Amino acid sequence: MDIILITTAVITVIGIVVGAGLVFTGKKFYVKVDEREAAVRECLPGNNCGACGFAGCDAAAAAIVAGDAPVNVCPVGGSAVAQRIGGIMGENAEAVERKVAFVRCKGTCEVTKNQGEYIGIRDCRTAVLSGMNLTDCDYGCIGLGSCVEACPQNAISVVDGVAVVNEKRCVGCGLCAKACPKNLIELVPESKQIRVQCSNKDKGPQVKKVCQAGCIGCSLCVRQCESGAITVNTNLAHINYEACTQCGKCAEKCPAKVICVPAPEEPVSENVPA
Repeated sequence: MDIILITTAVITVIGIVVGAGLVFTGKKFYVKVDEREAAVRECLPGNNCGACGFAGCDAAAAAIVAGDAPVNVCPVGGSAVAQRIGGIMGENAEAVERKVAFVRCKGTCEVTKNQGEYIGIRDCRTAVLSGMNLTDCDYGCIGLGSCVEACPQNAISVVDGVAVVNEKRCVGCGLCAKACPKNLIELVPESKQIRVQCSNKDKGPQVKKVCQAGCIGCSLCVRQCESGAITVNTNLAHINYEACTQCGKCAEKCPAKVICVPAPEEPVSENVPA
């Protein structure tokens, strides 16, 4: 009986000592958490896509509260999220235009030829590393769908051998752009619908041999642009979206019709079936 009482007493004392030690350690090493961090985290969409440059939404929230990131750092949330976070942080959030993914390739099966049937791993990067080109164009979309697999919003599909984005579903996370081994996908402001749908840097005659829809670098678009928003570098037209007024004159004069502009009755966001 005495052994039981002694054992119980020893265990009780040990428990008290350990508990007191934990309390002391907790107070000594306590790191105060800014309540705003949790509030900011609640505002973020939770995609954890890394498009903001941080390792997920938790890290982005911590950076915002610490002053290491602006309140509009999340490209997925856009202006609405930025304004809510700005209210928490007591800052004015600058308007952030929503961005969407755009595939700079128009080389469908109708305008370029396949070099053969690919029977390897259905992954674009693997195909590139193997040294294979599935079409005659070295710069074009491979069409194996790595971007489709990377998209968490099911916003991309492969149509006639080329990846196409459904802009209604796209949240601008940029994961598809990271997945594309040929860097064909870029994020562009949603309102800027005048875009060059080609990435071929070869000279015009070489382009026409491999793709009937490729940019031939003729510079007609440059001469038509009154705002100086278009340049031709490495035989390929480039648009400065900040300077572009969306007048559409470049698209009208483009002989290859590689500068896309949506018809008034058919916005760009409708180019892929929902």
